[in-house]
Amino acid sequence: MLKKLKVLFSVFWVFFRIGAFTFGGGYAMIPLISEETVNRRKWISESDILDIIAIAESTPGPVAINSATFVGYRVAGFWGSFFATLGVVSPSFIIILILSYVLNEFKSLKAVQYAFNGIRAGVLALIIKALIKMYKQCPKGVFYYVIMALSLVAVAFFKFPVIYCIIGFAALGLVYSLTLKGKVEK
Repeated sequence: MLKKLKVLFSVFWVFFRIGAFTFGGGYAMIPLISEETVNRRKWISESDILDIIAIAESTPGPVAINSATFVGYRVAGFWGSFFATLGVVSPSFIIILILSYVLNEFKSLKAVQYAFNGIRAGVLALIIKALIKMYKQCPKGVFYYVIMALSLVAVAFFKFPVIYCIIGFAALGLVYSLTLKGKVEK
């Protein structure tokens, strides 16, 4: 039992450090996860880390959290998964908790209000950049422009749930593609 607790603490501590000292998002954590779990701890193999990253990228959620969850599971089963995930998210949670308290205390200051106005503008720019990038990767044509317009109108003006739009337009795109493919093959 003591050995199992030591492993669980070790899993937690490794991922806590990775979560605390890695900046730049989940992909920046991958080399650290590999170094700690493959090279230093020998918990998993190099091919395991590649499989885990592939799975983490293809499942919903942040790649760093998914990677921690999968590595933790490989090392110590369910509880390893739990403590690895807890370890990697705890630093961010603690920092956000502290910042929210500090910002709440100083939110009435004009400088803080101006800073948040700048942050909002920056976030809007990042969203527009993502929109442009996604648009460039999207197929072009009347059908796709109609879907984009319908999605915008449904979500922005009629407050239609986004998940239903995604499912509905995915089905519509599938039917359209299969119909188009059938026409091309004839």
